[in-house]
Amino acid sequence: MPPLKPICAGLAVVVIWSGWITLSRMGVHTELQPADITLLRYWTALLAVFPLVVRFPWKRYRLRQYLVVGLGVGFPYTMLSFYGLKVIHAAHAGVLVNGMLPMLGAVAAWLFFQQRIARHRRRAIGLIGVANLLMSGGFSLAADQLIGIGLLLTAAVCYTFHMTGIRLWQMSWQDVLVIVPVVNVLLFTPLWLLFPSGMSMATYHDMALQAVYQGVIVNVIALMCVAYAIRNLGTLPVALFMSFVPVATALLAWIALGEVLSGWEMCGIIGCSVGLLWYAWEPSDRTASAVDEK
Repeated sequence: MPPLKPICAGLAVVVIWSGWITLSRMGVHTELQPADITLLRYWTALLAVFPLVVRFPWKRYRLRQYLVVGLGVGFPYTMLSFYGLKVIHAAHAGVLVNGMLPMLGAVAAWLFFQQRIARHRRRAIGLIGVANLLMSGGFSLAADQLIGIGLLLTAAVCYTFHMTGIRLWQMSWQDVLVIVPVVNVLLFTPLWLLFPSGMSMATYHDMALQAVYQGVIVNVIALMCVAYAIRNLGTLPVALFMSFVPVATALLAWIALGEVLSGWEMCGIIGCSVGLLWYAWEPSDRTASAVDEK
């Protein structure tokens, strides 16, 4: 039985991340542009953790390690996600970004950690993948939606690099809390000048809402939970927690944004739930389970 605290951390991430997708979908349809929300996110996070920044032992890791972990969930991830959310509904974004993480996490676990996966868990991952495809059954083949799909899938790859880096280099949640805002403030602030901006026309309410949720709740609290869960459970279990985000996002988008769930999405929700339960199941015959790992 996995320890309770990392499981609670994983569940908290599901709630926060589904809220993030929905709120981001709302945010990119205000005067704020993707670059504005990204800038608010990382500057707010930096201010929130600044006392930790000045005491951080920066010689602990190499530059490439800072870049992989910092940018994996940094401005490349957010910009890809925000531009994708301009044309893709929140429920579909949950499918494309978080729903693909079990497969990507499994590939990363095999490549970097030689981690073998039990046969029933491989099948569960496959079922979750099919369920995520069912939830995307409402896509049209319009050019803007195809571009949005590509952007969100690329964002999922970025996030997988972030999760893999945390485990590979055994970074603590305190490390991640400092690294992500510092790396992104330093690199993205000058780049912000190159992107379209609506900051001067945005309301204080919109800016404050995005700054607090993106910068504190997502970039501080959620990152703490993700890093803690990865270190104690591993990359693949956390990726599977994140695969439940499409379900939570679809329901939240229906409540907050009026995005009505289609039959395809309902089938996907059921499939995701069954797949997650199947993955969590432990066979009573441990000998058979051990054979499956080979």
